[in-house]
Amino acid sequence: MGKSNPEYQLEICKLSSANLMRSIEMGVQYGKWILLENIGTELDPSLEPILLQQKIKQGKGYVIKIGEKTLTYSDDFKFFMTTTLPNPHYPPETSVKVTILNFSITPIGLEEQMLNLLVLEELPELQEKKNQIVEENARSAKILYDIEDSLLQELSGKTVAQLLETDDLIEKLA
Repeated sequence: MGKSNPEYQLEICKLSSANLMRSIEMGVQYGKWILLENIGTELDPSLEPILLQQKIKQGKGYVIKIGEKTLTYSDDFKFFMTTTLPNPHYPPETSVKVTILNFSITPIGLEEQMLNLLVLEELPELQEKKNQIVEENARSAKILYDIEDSLLQELSGKTVAQLLETDDLIEKLA
């Protein structure tokens, strides 16, 4: 999106870049989009103010403090990070700071998508039947959940003698 739109300049950086923080500072000030490639499971602590969006209202706009510098914050600034790790596991403190999207495709998932498209194209009546079965399963699961919930409601707060005297409860259990 950033490369195809000349309004936003996309700058691609790596953690090993010597001018990483300088690029991020310029992006924050001038509304550039920054793509940080090949990150691991541990993030650089200097990125904290950006990830937490620690903006401070000052006048008509916002400022953000990165390290020792206080920079004006452009609303057009976007920050993206990518990893080449096959199945990264980020700690909870990282997960709450960012939105994680998994774009990896497994062969099984791709096979299922292709099979669904083929069935939709070749046998639409079979696809319709599948959709009806899925909807019916969802309705049945909801009914089962409601029955279990009502049983728990009736069981709570009753003694054994009261439970044995309740005919409709025994029927529900049956």
